[in-house]
Amino acid sequence: MTVESPALQSEAPPLLEVRDLRKDFKVPGATSWFGKREIVHAVEEVSFQIEQGSSLALVGESGCGKSTIARMVLGLEEPTAGEVLFKGRSLRQMDGRERRSFRRSVAAVFQDPWGSLNPWMRVGRIVGEPIEINEDASRGEVRQRVGDLLEDVGLPATTTNRYPHELSGGQRQRVCIARALALNPELVVLDEPVSSLDVSIRAQVMNLLRDLQGRHGLSFLLIAHHLATVKFLCHEVAVVYLGRIVEHGTANEVIRSPGHPYMQALFTASLPLAPGAAPQGPILEGEVPSPIRPPSGCHFHTRCPYVMPRCKIEVPPFYGTTHTVRCFLAEEQAS
Repeated sequence: MTVESPALQSEAPPLLEVRDLRKDFKVPGATSWFGKREIVHAVEEVSFQIEQGSSLALVGESGCGKSTIARMVLGLEEPTAGEVLFKGRSLRQMDGRERRSFRRSVAAVFQDPWGSLNPWMRVGRIVGEPIEINEDASRGEVRQRVGDLLEDVGLPATTTNRYPHELSGGQRQRVCIARALALNPELVVLDEPVSSLDVSIRAQVMNLLRDLQGRHGLSFLLIAHHLATVKFLCHEVAVVYLGRIVEHGTANEVIRSPGHPYMQALFTASLPLAPGAAPQGPILEGEVPSPIRPPSGCHFHTRCPYVMPRCKIEVPPFYGTTHTVRCFLAEEQAS
């Protein structure tokens, strides 16, 4: 029997890989001066990877395309172009059996736990429903697994008989997390999971998520704007502006030393400045341009304090190696 040397063996693909993803939406009823349908360019040229047990955050202002990327990763939206690959297999090429396996391997926790739970169902039914639908398990087995899941997220077994309105916001989010873990997923998409919770509860849920990741080997795709949450939960950060990734690197690198003016402005806005203190970086001014007619060249040039003539014409490439920045300023700094 011939055994390949380690150098010749192909490496395992990443758990999730996104390649040159693009998503356009036609605006219902809206047409341009030339009679063509208006198109929203929600996502452009987005690429990233998430390894098993790792986590990546997508950060940026509301409307920049983060949630659209998450929906395509979950298979809820079909990309206009590009690919989403799970364990090296494109979602477009999956047959029915592979698609069912993918849906069991990927789960989601959304921002509003109250809107994510059926108010007419008890917690035991809410958490156990994915098991009942997807597995051939007896009522006793479902009941046992629901109890284990609730214990895993720090809720007592008596919670199974309660309705969502009888729980606090933090408890409801724990129920959402338990339901997401019901089928033992490998990747969990977290869409602003703590932003709707009281500040006193956020740390508890964040600690729970990090503990679950360590115990179950979970991978996270986090959608967030709060940089403290990003740094606490994620290994890597991708900064998104108007559908494009403009900066990517480890959480420590990006937050400690932001390279793109947009990320610098987000960082300035997040700092707890003393009353009357001068800002410590660029300030975001103006509104986010319309994704129907995004600016030419670098999308950020209409709001950038360091804009140069070439920014209005050319789309900057990524500069750097492990910490990459899509800005001509990074080219000048490197040279």
